[in-house]
Amino acid sequence: MKISIIPESVCAKEIQIEVEDNIVKDVTFIGGCPGNALGLVSLVKGMEVSSVIEKLEGILCRQRDTSCPDQLAKALTEHVLNA
Repeated sequence: MKISIIPESVCAKEIQIEVEDNIVKDVTFIGGCPGNALGLVSLVKGMEVSSVIEKLEGILCRQRDTSCPDQLAKALTEHVLNA
C-alpha cells in the first residue's frame, strides 16, 4: 500500500511511504534536508511498522513540536488505525 501525506510544521513538503505486509518497503521525502532524509530512509527500510513508530514517535526538531521522523511515525500510526 502506498501512503502519501503532507506533513505539518516541517521542511519536507510531502512524505511518500510504501508498506507491504506490515513492513516499510520505501519512504521518500519531498523537500527538507536531503542527507537526513536519506539516512532516515535507509534506517527504516525493511522494519516493521510498529518498530518504526516506536523509535521515531515524539522526536522534535529545533523549537518545533514535531520533526520529519515524528511526522513519518504519525503517518504510519494513522495507517495502522485505518487498516
